[in-house]
Amino acid sequence: MKRTLEGIEEQFEMLQILNENGEVVNEEALPDLSDEELKELMHRMVYTRILDQRSIALNRQGRLGFYAPTAGQEASQLGTHFALEKEDFILPGYRDVPQLIWHGLPLYQAFLFSRGHFHGNQFPEGVNALSPQIIIGAQYTQAAGVALGMKRRGKKSVAITYTGDGGTSQGDFYEGMNFAGAYDAPAIFIVQNNQFAISVPREKQTKAKTLAQKAVAVGIPGVVVDGMDVLAVYAATKEARERAINGEGPTLIETLTYRYGPHTMAGDDPTRYRTEDMNSEWEKQDPLVRFRKYLEAKGLWSEEEENKVIDQAKEEIKAAIKDADNYPKMKVSDLINNMYEVLPSNLEEQLEVYKEKESK
Repeated sequence: MKRTLEGIEEQFEMLQILNENGEVVNEEALPDLSDEELKELMHRMVYTRILDQRSIALNRQGRLGFYAPTAGQEASQLGTHFALEKEDFILPGYRDVPQLIWHGLPLYQAFLFSRGHFHGNQFPEGVNALSPQIIIGAQYTQAAGVALGMKRRGKKSVAITYTGDGGTSQGDFYEGMNFAGAYDAPAIFIVQNNQFAISVPREKQTKAKTLAQKAVAVGIPGVVVDGMDVLAVYAATKEARERAINGEGPTLIETLTYRYGPHTMAGDDPTRYRTEDMNSEWEKQDPLVRFRKYLEAKGLWSEEEENKVIDQAKEEIKAAIKDADNYPKMKVSDLINNMYEVLPSNLEEQLEVYKEKESK
């Protein structure tokens, strides 16, 4: 039994294309991306890092509500998204707002979502996504259903969903993958293993050597990817998407990554469970630094070009938060009206009370 387990675990080697110095170490796996596509991918990563910095500042100013920092996970988030098509459907976790923005969600609506405003959950036509899921792992079962619906309708698209390492401890994680696998549904399940489920280290959550190997239990392929290497993440997701739309079923991808900030801005203190040595080691693997070195060596990126992206991001964020500030404030009557299609009698009574208060 032990030899069988060890034999399975040995098969889950980490896929890496760029090392931390930005050097190609796996020519065979290098994805076929044009120079413009490579630059666009870097553009998105730089923009998202600035968005994260500004969002943290806005949260501390009291201008945003719930916010989960993303710095360190740009390769994992944007590398997976870059492999998608517009018609693909995203089922995000609460840290996955960047994917929604690059999928078409207006930035001001992302800010409204953070504030708890209902309009932040009313996505424009053509933005194929659900709102970020707060319940840990619930998006996995939803993704299985969306993917099966796509298959039944004959669509050449996929449903992709995200959770963290902590999400793999939830029953929904297994149930969603098992259902999708049983029906060969076109789903991609991403586990962003950022080493901690809030404050609980990965090794205390499971005895499994990798999280990707959990795919074996439900009979679907699983792969471990260097989540700080955007090209490796892209390549793995691209292959998973091609398998899915060709009727070969779902894939589980574990991206080994790290969040540089706290779990959320709601009082988490990472210094209580992470060491300075750990932070320093992961900072050496920064996905932006690694990809920047690669592009600079190819003559595709410069400090001037990066500064343009930074200036653009700051201007657009400034305009978006202003739009969010000027958007009509949510009222209690809005909350009641959005709870049910047909209000029960007790809420109808409350609705009238609040309408009267709000009219004064």
